[in-house]
Amino acid sequence: MARSPNGNPHLYFTSQKDETVTLPKTDSELFELLKTRLFTAVLGDILDMMGYRHQFLPAAISPLQSDMKLAGRAMPVLEADVFDEGGEDSKGPLSNKPFGLMLEALDDLREGEVYVAAGGSLRYAFWGELMATRATHLKAAGAVVNGYIRDTDGIEAIGFPTFGRGIYAQDQGPRGKVIDYRCTIEIEGIRIAPGDLLFGDREGVLVIPRDVEAECIRRALQKASTENEVAVAIQSGMSATEAFNKYGVM
Repeated sequence: MARSPNGNPHLYFTSQKDETVTLPKTDSELFELLKTRLFTAVLGDILDMMGYRHQFLPAAISPLQSDMKLAGRAMPVLEADVFDEGGEDSKGPLSNKPFGLMLEALDDLREGEVYVAAGGSLRYAFWGELMATRATHLKAAGAVVNGYIRDTDGIEAIGFPTFGRGIYAQDQGPRGKVIDYRCTIEIEGIRIAPGDLLFGDREGVLVIPRDVEAECIRRALQKASTENEVAVAIQSGMSATEAFNKYGVM
């Protein structure tokens, strides 16, 4: 991670180029830019420098296939465990509703959105092939679940970007319900609000707050360009110390 000479990453960014970076005007173009020109490491470094030091989801949340990338707007989904299907005495509105609001949440996905689910336990899978099939039809951008994935052969055949904590076939049906969606959620202290920018690759998933995303992406593009210059300089024999002193990144 690049740091300033005085050790303060909040106030430091350097680039040999002082050009203005113009970002795309549409989300679809922005998502394509992220997937083709950037990677989580450089964006994470910039967020650190901007003072946002807790934006990576847990390292255990990884892509189903290593080449999967996702970029899209968060559509948060809140899960809860079920220990009893209820009965005549149950008073909750979701007591005897299979999956709770999961089907409604899935059908509410919009183009470019990421189904991001948290709140349940590691007792069952949060995401499967039929969900991925529906999300693909709706032109959603991907799924990120703080839990397991199942029906993985089918998801891989579809190629739908899916990130989770691993593979486990046990069904959600009798064990968990979606109790709310389009609400703010947290995954190990990382807050995810509706509309936040999510970006994921094989090295992790980042939550980029909407109010700083433009500055973050501009600076990340500049930093990536500078890192390319550093790579060329080091390949030509420049020492790491000299390269850092000159370019300010490593």
